[in-house]
Amino acid sequence: MRILLLAGSGEARAIASGIAAMEGVEAIASLAGVTERPAKLVLPTRVGGFGCDGGFRRYLEDSAIDAVLDATHPFAARISARTAAICAGKEMPHSIFWRREWRPGPRDRWHLLDRAEEVAAVVPEEATVFLATGTRDLEGFANLRGRRVFCRGMSAPSKRFPFAEGEYVIDRPPFAVEDEVRLFRRLGIDWLVARNSGGAAGRSKLDAARAVGVDVALLRRPPVPATTVLKTVGEALAWVRGLKSSVAS
Repeated sequence: MRILLLAGSGEARAIASGIAAMEGVEAIASLAGVTERPAKLVLPTRVGGFGCDGGFRRYLEDSAIDAVLDATHPFAARISARTAAICAGKEMPHSIFWRREWRPGPRDRWHLLDRAEEVAAVVPEEATVFLATGTRDLEGFANLRGRRVFCRGMSAPSKRFPFAEGEYVIDRPPFAVEDEVRLFRRLGIDWLVARNSGGAAGRSKLDAARAVGVDVALLRRPPVPATTVLKTVGEALAWVRGLKSSVAS
């Protein structure tokens, strides 16, 4: 049995390691190529997009893929929707790893929104804003002009910072809560803008926002595709073992 693992989430590395240890399962991992110097996976890995829907179909056929496990980022909506639709059309086993969302606790000051364009409606014009949404999606926050804006990314983009006040903050995770607290205080952050990605790795910025008293504009996730949904690494590996057993029988 040959599985295609669409990687991109932090948990994809653990899933890849678990699959690699299974006898009778061959797997290929795929990364979209949007992250510089991604952590290596233990599986053979291809990097880059598939070009189009037809390109993805051809890859599945040419590589003799039997099943697809989507462990991309929860906000990779286009990739996940396309994958689910194509696999359904081919009647190919498919699942998506969909880690649990973050939930607010006492003293959290979260404002839940659906789109980046809605952030300006809740963030005051005099606020200092920290965008923890990456540098690739800045155009969605164009209506934040007039605020002081900082945007964190893992590498410095070639284009100029699009806001008159503010700058890029270049750093790579993981980020400890105490480091995030120091950063927010040093920059004088009033508002944090983040996506509800879930998972332990990215939670520190929200815990720091609570500690400092920073408001959070939190973007809701896109809808999960209609397919088998896996909430933990254990569930993902159990799904693969179940496929293996069904093929063997």
